[in-house]
Amino acid sequence: MFSKSRINEPGPKAATTPAPAAPSAPESTPSFLRQSSADSAPAQSTKAKPAASVLASDLTITGNIKTTGDVIVEGIVDGDIRAHLLTVGETATIRGEIVADDIVINGRVIGRVRGLKVRLTSSAQVEGDIIHKTIAIESGAHFEGSVQRQDDPLQTNRGQSAEPRAAAAPAQSAPSPAKSAMSETVKKATDQRKSSGA
Repeated sequence: MFSKSRINEPGPKAATTPAPAAPSAPESTPSFLRQSSADSAPAQSTKAKPAASVLASDLTITGNIKTTGDVIVEGIVDGDIRAHLLTVGETATIRGEIVADDIVINGRVIGRVRGLKVRLTSSAQVEGDIIHKTIAIESGAHFEGSVQRQDDPLQTNRGQSAEPRAAAAPAQSAPSPAKSAMSETVKKATDQRKSSGA
C-alpha cells in the first residue's frame, strides 16, 4: 500500500518535476548561482591541494625548478629545486640544491638539502650538507656531509652563504660592522688554534 501511494504521488510530483527543472532555470541565470558557487569554490580550492607534479623516470631536466606546489622526482635533474613538498624517488638523481618545507629522499641527491622537515629513507643517497629544522634518517641511508639544525633553514641559510665569502675576501668589499665583528672572532679563534697547536 505504501508503495502504491508513492506510485500515485509521482503523478502530482510530475507537476513538481518542473520545479527541479527550475534549478536549470537558475543555470540560465548563472550570475546569481555562479557567484554563490564561486564564493564557495575559492574556499574549497584553498583547502583542496592541486595534484603533485611528477617528473617521470625517463625525464632529464637541466635547469632550475621553482614551484609553490608539490613535486615528485623520478628522473634526473641537473639544477636547483624549490618546492613546498619534494619527494625524491628511488630512481631519481638530483645534482643541485633542494629547498622545500618537507623533503623525502628515496633516491640520490648531490648538493645541499634545506628543509623544515627532512627525511632520508633507507634507500637514500645524499652527498652534501643538510640544513633542517627536524630530520629523520632511516637505517641503511647513505649520507656524506654535515647536518645543521636551524629554526628557519629556508631563510637564514641565504644570509650565511654570503658571510663566509665576505670573511674569506674582506678586501673586496667594505664589511658591515656585524660581519667585521664576526671576521675578528673567526681570526681570534684561528689564532688561538694555531698558538695551541704550536
